[in-house]
Amino acid sequence: MDVRELTTRNELFAASALLAEVWRPTDPMPYEMLQVTRHIGGYVAGAFDGDTMIGACAAFPTADGGLHSHITGVTVPGRGVGYAIKAHQRAWALARGIPTIGWTFDPLTRRNAYFNLVKLAARATGYAEDFYGDMPDELNMGDPSDRLLLTWPLEDPKVVAALAGRPATWPEPGPDTPAVLRADAADRPETRDAAGAATLAVGTPADITALRAGDPDAAREWRRAQRAALGGSLTGGYRVTGFTRAGYYLLERPR
Repeated sequence: MDVRELTTRNELFAASALLAEVWRPTDPMPYEMLQVTRHIGGYVAGAFDGDTMIGACAAFPTADGGLHSHITGVTVPGRGVGYAIKAHQRAWALARGIPTIGWTFDPLTRRNAYFNLVKLAARATGYAEDFYGDMPDELNMGDPSDRLLLTWPLEDPKVVAALAGRPATWPEPGPDTPAVLRADAADRPETRDAAGAATLAVGTPADITALRAGDPDAAREWRRAQRAALGGSLTGGYRVTGFTRAGYYLLERPR
């Protein structure tokens, strides 16, 4: 696929339509917003399969000289489009002397957590409760918009290794890393106390999007439980050190 900056009016309209398709029935980035983002020195790019746009991304410059990646959407999951966009965004930023990129994501979404923390080696820096308020799109409707805050130090050795195909890996929780939140047999959240543990693990549901559609009560239970376990641990001084294939955040309390 080809990933490139979007410069023409037709390309920006196409990107806006693609993002509206992903976040239907809302229009999260109208053409005018994309045009302004470009005008102020931000990043607006699209991924193409031939002449067809299959992904789009917009990012704003920040007051400290970084970049905030606000939105990325793809219409053909499973083909590495998001990864290709992030690699392009990183190269774009480095070419302009931008050292870091930040963004947020829903910490209940297991595949996004693995993508961000493992494949890209971004760092979790905080937990924000109901960051956007009520979101009426089909992906988020009916659930508080809690988000994990990320920083991506673009020249960090871990980032360089991850983008070269050598991401870090972590073992699943064991006796020395108690899981304070995990999924039970029905994919409902199950909690346990691990007060004082030096390391701990916080689980995720197998597919929060499907759960929101099929069992919204269970989805809201997960939000409350993870807010307490993950958000509470970060507020209490723990930091995220990794994410496992089975969907656990690994946290460590600094000595």
